[in-house]
Amino acid sequence: MDGKQHTIDDIARKAGVSIATVSRVLNNKPYVDPETKERVLRVVEEVGFVPSVIASGLASGRSRFLGILLPTFAWSFIPELMNGVSETIANTQHELLLYTIDGMTQDQGRRGDLIERILYPKITSGLLVIFPGQWADDIVRLHQNGDFPVVMINDQTRPPDVPWIGSDNQGGAYTAVRHLISLGHRRIAHIQGPADYFCSLERYDGYCQAMQEADLPIDPDLVIQGDAFMPESGQIAADQLFALPLEKRPTAIFAASDGIAYGVIDAAEQRGVRIPEDISLMGFDDLPSSSLIRPALTTIRQPFREIGRGGIETLISLIQAQDNAASSDHSRGKRHSKERKEDDTSLHTQLETTLVVRATCGPARE
Repeated sequence: MDGKQHTIDDIARKAGVSIATVSRVLNNKPYVDPETKERVLRVVEEVGFVPSVIASGLASGRSRFLGILLPTFAWSFIPELMNGVSETIANTQHELLLYTIDGMTQDQGRRGDLIERILYPKITSGLLVIFPGQWADDIVRLHQNGDFPVVMINDQTRPPDVPWIGSDNQGGAYTAVRHLISLGHRRIAHIQGPADYFCSLERYDGYCQAMQEADLPIDPDLVIQGDAFMPESGQIAADQLFALPLEKRPTAIFAASDGIAYGVIDAAEQRGVRIPEDISLMGFDDLPSSSLIRPALTTIRQPFREIGRGGIETLISLIQAQDNAASSDHSRGKRHSKERKEDDTSLHTQLETTLVVRATCGPARE
């Protein structure tokens, strides 16, 4: 090594071959003479050449990078979701490029600037968008404006006309309430998530479905609207429920998230209400901490790792399909069409949730 930053042009000149030949060797492509390949690799080793994956992607017209747009790593389920993404990427030729949007949601100008940075240099071949919140409309427009593949993981808005993957929120809530009913509970309260979140509506629908199938009335006093999926919201709602006359109190609570359930546990401890002896409690998410709190939380597990895996697999398959279509059109002498070959709603995927029984649910008190 001579300490100089060498380019692919330098390698081609030193080896006495074309740039295209060097590219084929570096990308392990066939149809390269063995002696030529050996000569190129010897020059590469001598000068210590390290190819730029960004530059090679730009030169070939398709980057190896896949963009990941996510709100924050602070949310407790994001690491599990990203584990699914990284496990899948490890078996491919792709690399990840992370973009975070925390703090930008109110600034439409900054959102537009970031979208331009993702698109303009063609650094990424596609984008996996994780819980975009107020970015959802921007992502839909990004998807509709061209051939840039986009997949969305989201439960805050109704699934848009974009390839989408998420949990079966309604089915999970139905399973949760059916479990409480099987333990003899009849007065079952529900603490909802934020009213403007689509998943909150789905989980409420699952609650209603289970109650109605069991011919149990839905008491408006037992349905509390939370303003967040956080413990503070659960504590406020639980205080309202525990303040009801004894004969009107619920024997069980279905919380729309584990975070809300944590707040219920705090409120119960402050008021001397025992869980599960006095009241049973069901969460939704199965966050890592839910098995560690005491009593350990019975909850509905969202398959976050599988969602991450499915999202990135869908994105890669869309990119491959696009490349295959472009190659086919080129071989026929046709210009690649930007028209989508199928309805994007056919790529909407809901994954099943799972009931996780721990210590916060017991038989209904008499």
